[in-house]
Amino acid sequence: MPPKSKAAPKPKGADSSKQPTLTPSTSNTTPAVPATVAARSQLRYDDSRPHDAARLKAGLTGLPRDEQAAWISARFARTPAARTRLPPKAQRELWRQVNEASLPVRALRGGTKGSSWGRDRNGLDVGGYSVERFDEREARRARLTCLEVASRGFRERRERERKGLRDPATGEAVFVSEGEVDAERVRRGEMADLRRELYGTVQGSFALDPEWDDVIPIPQDEPEAALAAIAYPADYDEAISYLRAVMLKKEYSQRCLRLTETIIEMNPAHYTVWLYRASNVFALKLPIADELEWLNQVAFANLKNYQIWHHRHLLVDNLYPALAEKPDELARFAAAERDFLTQILVQDTKNYHVWSYRSYLVGKLGVWGSPEELKSIEGLIDDDVRNNSAWSHRFFLVFSDPAHTTPGLVATEPDPAVPQDITSREVEYAKEKISLAPQNQSPWNYLKGVLVKGRQKLSSVEEFTGGFVKGLGNKDGSEDVQSTHALDLLAEIYAEKGDKEKADLCLRRLGEKWDRIRVGYWEWRRKCLEEA
Repeated sequence: MPPKSKAAPKPKGADSSKQPTLTPSTSNTTPAVPATVAARSQLRYDDSRPHDAARLKAGLTGLPRDEQAAWISARFARTPAARTRLPPKAQRELWRQVNEASLPVRALRGGTKGSSWGRDRNGLDVGGYSVERFDEREARRARLTCLEVASRGFRERRERERKGLRDPATGEAVFVSEGEVDAERVRRGEMADLRRELYGTVQGSFALDPEWDDVIPIPQDEPEAALAAIAYPADYDEAISYLRAVMLKKEYSQRCLRLTETIIEMNPAHYTVWLYRASNVFALKLPIADELEWLNQVAFANLKNYQIWHHRHLLVDNLYPALAEKPDELARFAAAERDFLTQILVQDTKNYHVWSYRSYLVGKLGVWGSPEELKSIEGLIDDDVRNNSAWSHRFFLVFSDPAHTTPGLVATEPDPAVPQDITSREVEYAKEKISLAPQNQSPWNYLKGVLVKGRQKLSSVEEFTGGFVKGLGNKDGSEDVQSTHALDLLAEIYAEKGDKEKADLCLRRLGEKWDRIRVGYWEWRRKCLEEA
């Protein structure tokens, strides 16, 4: 500001009390505390432009002379282009007026009425914040800026280390220690918290981890205005974006293994990530036993998941060549797998995927004649004689054993290679379980399958079967059928012997009384009997 000019002499005969008095912009009264930051800004704006409000309201000619003079002086004082056109004497008079009235020589530009300070994470106008709340927000923004600068420096050092460049200040090779990495991880966590508080921005865990700085994620390429775009959760979408990037690079590493584990926790049915995980395990030559131990926990948490068992197939296929050369280790591995499968089947005794894997395992490890495997199946049948899955596996275990079966035959074909003692053993086993629950279909089907495989006639069990059917066809009400499956088998036995009349009677009574819900099926069987 130019130096104060000397005060102009008072005119002769003038009464000093009648001279115009300029109203200063400040007052001895205590100013009101603004309620919001927008009000505070408006107050500051008004203080930098004295008399503007009155001028806008009444016009310049409507102001008293002293306020007119003050407004004009303030306007010239803060407008250098207009002030420099005044003659020197007028300029000195202008500065005298400014000094005496303490007029501001600078003014805030624009104006805040009707303007927006932006929106916070909740959509509220920041201008409506209290002064204390606004100052707190600005402090957090300043803290975020400082953290971002520090994080940028870390990224630059990390990039120099990756490229093998030297520090421009010291000339030494750049080395980023584990302590610096941990500090950056903490720093990014704080930055994420601040961004969420300030702007509602949520950052994924991979973006916050310095370990993934060198990977550029590949987001899902959804067509514009897709009719049914999948709304993936944010954390899952981020993880899949990084998965695409590392799969494209064909990277196999520990961090990729951890990435697959994270995705599997969120979506265990994602078959692609299972295949990529297997590739990582094999490429890194990781111990299969460790992978199986991890897989066991995943299987218990996802009993119905197919991909888990396919992954287990791949692991066993990879492990088998080493086991085949060591019979003792193979036996131990088979026992461990058997124990694990037993624990799984306790929770879900008829899980198709588990039984399918168990059949595969028997063939892969060649444990057809294992007494432990047969005993394990017997235990499951003892627990639930109606467990048709266990019955099916027993049939597979006994009648698919290469040691005493003919390769290539289907389950319903007679096999001359099956020893008579095995057939007799299985027939007696089926009879024992039928006696426990005559209306249970599983052992009846097993019994017929054993007789066909062992090339024995169905009539060999006629006496046993007939024990469950009494007084068939009697009109006096003494007819007693303890098992519809026994009556069905009797029909087949009579047909085998050529006694169509008795066979037809069995089928007719099934449709008329003992299994009327399937009367159409039994009538069809009767027609087939006539045609035969």
